[in-house]
Amino acid sequence: MALNRVIRPAVIERLSTPLFIGLSGAVIFLVLFAALAEEMLEGHTRKFDDAVRLVVHAHSHTDLTAVMRFLSIVGSPTVVTIIAIASCIALWLVGHPRRAILIAVTVVGGSLLMWVLKLAFHRHRPDPFFNSKVPLSYRFPSGHAMLSFCLCLTAAALFSSRRKNLVVRITIWTFWVGLSGAIGYSRIYLGVHYPSDVLAGYLAALVWSLAIGGVYQKWRKLPSPVTPTGSK
Repeated sequence: MALNRVIRPAVIERLSTPLFIGLSGAVIFLVLFAALAEEMLEGHTRKFDDAVRLVVHAHSHTDLTAVMRFLSIVGSPTVVTIIAIASCIALWLVGHPRRAILIAVTVVGGSLLMWVLKLAFHRHRPDPFFNSKVPLSYRFPSGHAMLSFCLCLTAAALFSSRRKNLVVRITIWTFWVGLSGAIGYSRIYLGVHYPSDVLAGYLAALVWSLAIGGVYQKWRKLPSPVTPTGSK
């Protein structure tokens, strides 16, 4: 009995660590991504994709189209990369090298993973709406959805990490997740992605971001060789 009292708290403590939680979450979303990919390869997502595309397109409007084009530009891999680079430089200069490295690893690693997945699934794009320019790359998963979500999740985590006010934390998360959601919707609205492509992008982003976030939480507790302890 005494031994059990010692072992159980130790096990619970290990299972509640950010690293374990992050990796566990990554595994869960990896399974969901694999299930979606299998459904897509077997053609079972086609009815869902076509139905959602028709509903979204039926509610199109000239002003809304302009907004969607703007959001699509904001969430493009090029713009996300530029924002990530600028953020890394700014964080490094103000004394937060680990945060800079976190963003760099998240975005660079996410980009590599995105291209590997696109080439692996080799899924061609649908016919676009509004004469939208169709990228030459494959569509599964959506690069806009995946990379913007990787960056937005990281930004939300970093901005809210030291906020004690719950309302402020919820507001921060709502803004960043909402922004990424709007970017993903813009890709469906413009017709350059199927809904399943966008959903796959979000799932892949969650897999990568949770895994990296869990490792980061473990790493940030170690003494920093670059800056004094406490600057993270």
